[in-house]
Amino acid sequence: MSTPLLQKHYKEKVVPALTEKLGYANPHQVPRVEKVVVTTCMGNAPDRKVAVDDAVLEIAKITGQRPSITYSKKAVANFKLRAGEPLGARVTLRGERMWEFLFRFINVTSPNIRDFRGITSKSFDGQGNYAIGFADQSIFPEIELDQIKRQIGFDIIIVTSAKTDDEGRTLLSELGMPFRENKPAEEGAAA
Repeated sequence: MSTPLLQKHYKEKVVPALTEKLGYANPHQVPRVEKVVVTTCMGNAPDRKVAVDDAVLEIAKITGQRPSITYSKKAVANFKLRAGEPLGARVTLRGERMWEFLFRFINVTSPNIRDFRGITSKSFDGQGNYAIGFADQSIFPEIELDQIKRQIGFDIIIVTSAKTDDEGRTLLSELGMPFRENKPAEEGAAA
C-alpha cells in the first residue's frame, strides 16, 4: 500500500518545520499524532437500542472501521437507564486509517461546515490533545443526506505525543488544521 498523503506531508515537511520552529535537537522529539478517537453517545434517545445501531452504521461509514458499542456501567433510574444497556459507539483509528481520516477531515469535511470560519483552537486538554464536537453527521461527505434517520452528534479526539498545548496546536497547524484566527480586541472600541 502507498503512504497516505498526510503522513508523507508530515514526514517531509512538518517534521523539519517543527524541528526548526520548536528547536528540537532530535527528530524523535517532534510531536506526532498517535491516534484519533471518534465517539458518540445516544443516551437521551427514547429508542436507545435502535439509535445505537444507527450510530454504529454512521460511524462505520465515516471512518471506514466498525466501531465498538459502549455500555452503561451502572443503572440510573432518573434516566431510565439499566446497567449494561448500550449507550453509544466509539472507534479508535491508528496508522493509515488515521492519516486518511485526518486528511479527509482537514481538507473535505471541515470546509463543508455551514458558515465555516475555522475550528476553535481552544479545545486542547492541557497535554497537547485536541477534542472537537459536532452536532450533526451531515457535514461528512460519506453520509447521504436522504438516508439520515436521526441527528447524531460526534466527538473527535486527536491524541498527540505533544507535551503542551502550544506544541499540539503547532503540530496540527502544520498538518493543515484550519484553526480560527483569534482577533485581538479592536482598539478604540467604546467601553
